[in-house]
Amino acid sequence: MSPLPSEITPRPLFEQRRLLLSALALPAAFAAAPAQAKAAALPAGRSKLPGAVVMDKPTERKDATSYNNFYEFGLDKEDPAQQAHRLRTRPWTVQVDGECLKPRSFGIEELLKLSAQEERIYRLRCVEGWSMVIPWIGYPLAELLKQVEPTGKAKFVEFTTLADKSQMPGLSAGVLDWPYREGLRLDEALHPLTLLSFGMYGELLPNQNGAPVRLVVPWKYGFKSAKSLVRIRLTEKPPITSWNASAPREYGFFSNVNPQVDHPRWSQASERRIGEDGLFAKRRPTLMFNGYTEQVGQLYTGMDLRRWF
Repeated sequence: MSPLPSEITPRPLFEQRRLLLSALALPAAFAAAPAQAKAAALPAGRSKLPGAVVMDKPTERKDATSYNNFYEFGLDKEDPAQQAHRLRTRPWTVQVDGECLKPRSFGIEELLKLSAQEERIYRLRCVEGWSMVIPWIGYPLAELLKQVEPTGKAKFVEFTTLADKSQMPGLSAGVLDWPYREGLRLDEALHPLTLLSFGMYGELLPNQNGAPVRLVVPWKYGFKSAKSLVRIRLTEKPPITSWNASAPREYGFFSNVNPQVDHPRWSQASERRIGEDGLFAKRRPTLMFNGYTEQVGQLYTGMDLRRWF
């Protein structure tokens, strides 16, 4: 009996899955295993990074792909899922330059295959008080940065995202000074938890989640994890970042998840996990560094985290 049209995987989705799986340097059995089994079954010769996998129940894919902050496609949480189909993710290049010996441009297919990818289940905590747990696919940003050989002057990394009015209707709102820019200290960028991500839930990134390549920095508030990257620049001085430039009292350069430092307009002491009983879900205490203190706390030794928020 012939399958119903609704049972046939659309060709674009099939091709996306095939491209991602070909880029993952993982056995087929590993790629098909349940998320928790994948965490425990990394191929021989590769170490499992402590804290890379959390035991929290992953957020449902439908929630993670329909409730997003991506102002380039609109200000409401539902806008990105409705508008991001406009985004053209091929061809795509990312320029990596600045304080490095070998600046160059990388095509997205080259980036996909630059290093062995793996699935890491990370929490993502947003400054508005909501959070998700997402199985990201990618590899540490350090794998890319070592390709361009940072110089001794490199102390920070600036990230710039796409800003194209023909594809991104939200740019007309003028909420920020586009393009969107973010930044990390170099040691933060080189930390193995900092991920260059190309996929989630076993598939290429949906457009509304930052296709075709985004940053994931799990111990910081979500706006630090810049989406749809087009440039990565190594700098000697701290780069100007979009939200810090727009509202410095509300958004610091570091923006580490910290329940002890409130946003001027709301508390950061608790959070609501998206997909858990809707707006009436019991809020949970916010964890310092989003639960990654053991892995990243030493990066901020001696710093006043109320001042350097």
